[in-house]
Amino acid sequence: MTLPFDPIDEAARQWGKRWDGVPAMHAVTSLMRVQQLVIGRLDAILKPHGLSFARYEALVLLTFSSRGSLPLGKMGERLQVHPTSVTSIVRRLEAAGLVERKAHPVDGRAVLAEITDKGRALVEVATRDLVDADFALSALSDADLEMVSAVLKPVRKAAGDF
Repeated sequence: MTLPFDPIDEAARQWGKRWDGVPAMHAVTSLMRVQQLVIGRLDAILKPHGLSFARYEALVLLTFSSRGSLPLGKMGERLQVHPTSVTSIVRRLEAAGLVERKAHPVDGRAVLAEITDKGRALVEVATRDLVDADFALSALSDADLEMVSAVLKPVRKAAGDF
């Protein structure tokens, strides 16, 4: 259902009658709504492949690694998710035959996730679908996309993202 008005603009108008910080409130509310919309669209694109965006990101991370495998702890750091989330993601990928869990050859306490040939093939197909859909951001030009990344980078940096 399409509303006849922008609900975030209306929320900002109402907010401004009571509190300060309208520009920040408007921006963060817009950002969170776009995140919901984009994740929903990405998950819909990936669903026919049996993937969520979180599981896709894990497969891509393993594809990027030089050996095709990483310790689960390192995956959590790189994906910036809680260790229990990584474990859940890897279990789902393993059940689908896309990764294998293996003992770390040096650190007996660590477990490696290793992408399988089936996982690598799926990354290629799913990536084509995401690229064809402009990662659900087709409403933006390349210049707009670069601007969004540049505008958000200081927020990420200030939060200790890198």
